[in-house]
Amino acid sequence: MDITPLIPADRQVIDTYGPGRFRISNTLYETAVLVFPDRTLLWDIRTFDGLDTASFQAVRTAEPPVELLLLGCGPRMQLLPAAVRQDLRRAGIVVEAMDTPAACRTYNVLLAEGRRVAAALLPI
Repeated sequence: MDITPLIPADRQVIDTYGPGRFRISNTLYETAVLVFPDRTLLWDIRTFDGLDTASFQAVRTAEPPVELLLLGCGPRMQLLPAAVRQDLRRAGIVVEAMDTPAACRTYNVLLAEGRRVAAALLPI
């Protein structure tokens, strides 16, 4: 499924997603990823249950600062543990958890609007 809106060429756009993979700005990733407007990082997370405050260190220290983090939980939305959500909130980051397809689409829309957004994506 192609979900690419019109976005400047120097931005990280989520081109497609599928079982166990993402194509972001024409680069294939077969793992969980952290997507920022200017870069994509491999995310060493295997399952949603493995998430803790340390999982989001790269998001908390990102420059420019992230205002909104879209958490793609995999094939279905799950609730992020309260301690993790509160830790990110103290860092000034609002987290929206949703299924990964919705997080991919929403990220591209907010990126096109120039928002300081990032996406933490677990594969479907």
